[in-house]
Amino acid sequence: QVQLVESGGGLVQAGGSLRLSCAASGHTFSSDRMGWFRRAPGKDREFVAGWRNSEVIYGDTVKGRFTVSRDNAENTISLQMDSLKPEDTAVYYCAARNWNNVWQFWGQGTQVTVSS
Repeated sequence: QVQLVESGGGLVQAGGSLRLSCAASGHTFSSDRMGWFRRAPGKDREFVAGWRNSEVIYGDTVKGRFTVSRDNAENTISLQMDSLKPEDTAVYYCAARNWNNVWQFWGQGTQVTVSS
């Protein structure tokens, strides 16, 4: 059974940093098949960061501030979030795609709150 478990969310002041981690179990995903999303209150789910064709890609709103990385040995991915803004407040989800490139597997989410 595939499980994705996020950790590292919390409350931080604007301009601060947080680091999220996602541990995958039950399957070893290549980096191209994992990524981060977020959902802010009243908004649609938004792609944050991940890989495409072995290249790192970011959502436009986080470029230059967030950094995604992977630890293959631990089957985990991380999201370093710097220069956080109140509009980054959201529940952040780790996700993985299946062989049909559908985002099938999701973590439970971790809350990130940025105060102004």
